[in-house]
Amino acid sequence: MARRHDPERRERIIEAGIRVVGAKGIAGLSHRTVAAEADVPLGSTTYHFASLDELLVAALRRCNENFARMVREGGSLADPAVPLADALTRLLGEWFSGGRGPMELEYELYLAALRRPALRPVAGEWADALVEPIAHRTDPATARALTALLDGICLQALLTGGEFDPEYTREMLARVAEGAAG
Repeated sequence: MARRHDPERRERIIEAGIRVVGAKGIAGLSHRTVAAEADVPLGSTTYHFASLDELLVAALRRCNENFARMVREGGSLADPAVPLADALTRLLGEWFSGGRGPMELEYELYLAALRRPALRPVAGEWADALVEPIAHRTDPATARALTALLDGICLQALLTGGEFDPEYTREMLARVAEGAAG
């Protein structure tokens, strides 16, 4: 039997891994569940990803890429006419507008780095992807503080079932951003 060339298979496996984690959590992730979701032979998942950590790294990196694209395409961070707190509040509002499911998935992958050292560098890339454009508007230490505050606001809303509060978010971000300027 001739081998079928399937250049998109690796990408389908990554996307399937993201869907499995989104539906069942990291505990539900296995080569078997991903193979079934991607509609590929089980051997394909182990060929492309020898371990589940490798697959999780690829999934987290994909989430990072999607978030970085949202930051870039939003454009308000790059506009010096838009106050930094307003730009960050708008960015967070856009992220929340995509629904809780994708955010919960991204944070589950992000926080998995606490127990899975292979994910730590990729989780750091997520923070760096946000710190870098913020640092163009303020100093690096304040950019890191603002990123940590954004993380905290997101986690609190997700964990408590609360809603995104743009007024509160803007006020807290302004305190940090303007405190650095003063």
